[in-house]
Amino acid sequence: MDLNQNENALLEHIQEARERGEAKAPKAEELGIGVESAYKVQAAMGEGRKLKGYKLGLISPAKQTQMGVDSPIYGRIYEGMILESPVSLSSMIEPRLEPELAVVLGEDLPPDASPGAAHSAMGGLFLAVDFLSSVWEDYEFGAADVVADNASGGGFLLGERLLIEPLEGNLRLYHNGRLLTEGPVGDMGNVGERLAWLSKAVGGLNAGQTILVGSPAAASKAAPGTLELHGPRGSVLVANLQD
Repeated sequence: MDLNQNENALLEHIQEARERGEAKAPKAEELGIGVESAYKVQAAMGEGRKLKGYKLGLISPAKQTQMGVDSPIYGRIYEGMILESPVSLSSMIEPRLEPELAVVLGEDLPPDASPGAAHSAMGGLFLAVDFLSSVWEDYEFGAADVVADNASGGGFLLGERLLIEPLEGNLRLYHNGRLLTEGPVGDMGNVGERLAWLSKAVGGLNAGQTILVGSPAAASKAAPGTLELHGPRGSVLVANLQD
């Protein structure tokens, strides 16, 4: 990946923060880096790693307006980022949690796929938890900063139960029996449209890839204990979190 001087500076800034496990002040605006260049930095961060899928962020129009963009953003999921219980939080920076849904693709998806074709390419839909890990202090950043930092992707838990559409109700995330955050499944929009947008943005998707389609709820701080995600039709994902 060929990066210019400022893109390299942002890459090195993020790499240093990750190596030290310490959050830093945002850097993209100071370096004059926009979202397009930030995706180049994101790709360079993952060179040599096996791509397993993608995660979507900023899926609500209100959040996009707040961040100064007119579309969702995406990050990459690499081998080793799909987690299993118990989950160690020690490798993450200021870890936070979001309840989500994940798609596992059953068929390849070309860049020009329609939302209907994208929906038909789904092999399965599952509960998921997105473990955020941001190098930016207090999760205060611009769109280019979060894109360059791989959309704060720290790791992901996937449920084992296949969800049956149509999906209704809320996603509710609990920690040691206390409700952390929740949001209606309907706020996540049309999954086929999300997949079609992503496929166009990244030049196509492959069968077997896992796609996290965004969260309808605010992120919450992660801490050791028992995590439960309750979703449609009585579905539940349970995991143990450790230091």
